[in-house]
Amino acid sequence: MTVRHFLRKDGCKGMERFARWIVRRRKLILILAVLLLIPSLLGAVGTYINYDILTYLPEDLESIIGEQCLEDDFQMASTSMITIEHMPTAETLKLKEELSEIPGVKSVLWTSDLLDVSTPKEMLPGDLQKFFYSENGATMLIVQFENPSAHEITMKAQREIKNMLRKNCFIGGMSAILEDTKALVQEEMPLYILCAVGASLLILFLSLKETVVPLLFLLGMIFPIAYNFGTNIFLGEISYITEALATVLQLGVTMDFSIFLLHRFEEERNSGAEDEDAMVYAIEKTFSSISASSLTTIAGFLALCTMRLTLGRDIGIVMAKGVLLGVLCTLTILPALIMTFRRSIQKHTHRILIPKLKHLSRFVVKRRVPLLVIFLVCFIPFAIAQAKVPVYYTITDALPQTLPGIAGTNRLKDDFGMTTSHFILVDEDLPEKQLQELTANLEKVDGIHQVLSYEKFLGAGIPEDFLPDEVREIFEAGGKKLLLANSSYKSGTDEQSLQLSKLQKIVKSCDPEGIITGEGAMTKDLIEVADVDFRNVNFVSILAVFLIVALTFRSISVPVLLVAAIESAIMINLGIPYFAGQTLPFIASIVIGTIQLGATVDYAILITTRFREEMSKGKNAKEAAQIAVEQCSQSVLTSGLTFFAATFSVSLVSKMELIGSLCRLISRGALISMAVILLVLPALLSLCAPLLKKTTYHWIIPEQKGEPLS
Repeated sequence: MTVRHFLRKDGCKGMERFARWIVRRRKLILILAVLLLIPSLLGAVGTYINYDILTYLPEDLESIIGEQCLEDDFQMASTSMITIEHMPTAETLKLKEELSEIPGVKSVLWTSDLLDVSTPKEMLPGDLQKFFYSENGATMLIVQFENPSAHEITMKAQREIKNMLRKNCFIGGMSAILEDTKALVQEEMPLYILCAVGASLLILFLSLKETVVPLLFLLGMIFPIAYNFGTNIFLGEISYITEALATVLQLGVTMDFSIFLLHRFEEERNSGAEDEDAMVYAIEKTFSSISASSLTTIAGFLALCTMRLTLGRDIGIVMAKGVLLGVLCTLTILPALIMTFRRSIQKHTHRILIPKLKHLSRFVVKRRVPLLVIFLVCFIPFAIAQAKVPVYYTITDALPQTLPGIAGTNRLKDDFGMTTSHFILVDEDLPEKQLQELTANLEKVDGIHQVLSYEKFLGAGIPEDFLPDEVREIFEAGGKKLLLANSSYKSGTDEQSLQLSKLQKIVKSCDPEGIITGEGAMTKDLIEVADVDFRNVNFVSILAVFLIVALTFRSISVPVLLVAAIESAIMINLGIPYFAGQTLPFIASIVIGTIQLGATVDYAILITTRFREEMSKGKNAKEAAQIAVEQCSQSVLTSGLTFFAATFSVSLVSKMELIGSLCRLISRGALISMAVILLVLPALLSLCAPLLKKTTYHWIIPEQKGEPLS
């Protein structure tokens, strides 16, 4: 054992005892880890997955209040429309009866509920004929469900309906689309995991000399990922976006913790320590480094909890919990695995194919001023462009257009001009004359091709006694009257946003307590909420990471340089889609900055820490920057490329544009951050060395002045 090990600081005896207990009780730890997989599996299976993004809107919004009213009072929080083309009346009636018997279906409405089916459609009142029949002869059934769109019973009913539909029958509406989303996510999830694991293995094999270690790393990652999914049951539910991304992100973000532990273990062994002592020292030293490193990542994810759109809280809590569990498992389960298989690790080795960047380190230091100038010139257009990237807010844009629910919704648009339906709730005591004026004014709004109400049925000459109770219950309940306004505009577009503003003004002039809800109104609210969330999340994540880095280095200037470097990489990443002519999902612009900042600022901290250490040993700024790049480049490349490979591979196979876009942005962000940290940050550090010394408490670490201990 060398002098260095006898001169180790003994400041944390408790941590040393804990580390030694892990090493000595490694078999017990592995047994407990495996046993904990059982409740984790049960918890994961018991966690409800929510496929409706709109349910994450704040509860105080009028559109959400209206949606709750539709669910509680009208029992029609979920409705689907079935377009039937060229089907005889008798077969249509048979299909209607079969649909009514499906569990979860409350009612199926057609003209047979209003008039005798023998009545020619041309004899129907104009409004009813226009609503139930298209000009090309197609007809429509309205299927009303007992539970909300994202409810498991509704999802199951949707699947049965799709299996039951004949040729030339198409089901549309949000409920049908949500069921398509669920089926697609469940189909692709195993593929996401397979691709992420395979791609990560490839990078690890290229960057680590021990052939067995990549397999141990991924075996060790199974435990925190399983524990994370299992503990989600305490949240009640998670979104399908969180479910799809959690494994990939947790794998990419926390893999560097495993790399840190292994490198420290090898370093201690090479210094002469026995295997068990080397692992004890490695756990001690790794604990301080990865706990500080993980704080920035956790803070970045927790910043998402400030979003009014609670989808951010969903992603933030799950991922922050995943990082914390990753740290704990790296310090307990992974050491047990390494010690158990240490002979196999030492026996099977190969050549490392991702080397230290010696030539690059010299180039960066020698050309640091031109590099900064070139970077600044390139950065400016991307910084301007990132604010101009168009975004979309509707779930249908993120799904394959061949899905049954999408195809059926498109049929509604083609056959009936029904792209979106607005549900308008007004007081039931409004005089009939005022209701007629309201309906007339609503029909005059651009893009509204029909407004349907209970009064329309009665006004059509149908006696009230002839109308079934189901029809009245659709339009009157809970002290409210319902008007259905069919729009030819798509949700999330500027045209519909303007349309809804006009409708809102008309409704409020008639009934100040009136509410407009439905997919269109909720999407409009989503747009407004997302704009505010984007600013809040960015500010909180930057502030949190800034404070953590400032406290870690006890400096004002260091966090400025590090955060500025990563934020510039984020702006470049978000600016690329503008020049590529791409449209991003709204959630990407909100979460990508937080994920990229929290996940890759660790690389910047690693380079800066090594730069500081070398300056403390008496090196000048140029020499310190060169050594920092050379010695840290392999770790940065391994971690960054693993993060890139895990997410990029998923983007290649995902049919869901929402998931694919997020993974493309994250993977590209990992590469850009990696390039900025290896090329730009060292140049900044060497040029700003005098400023760093003046604005950092003990920038030159006293105990590291002069020659290192040996």
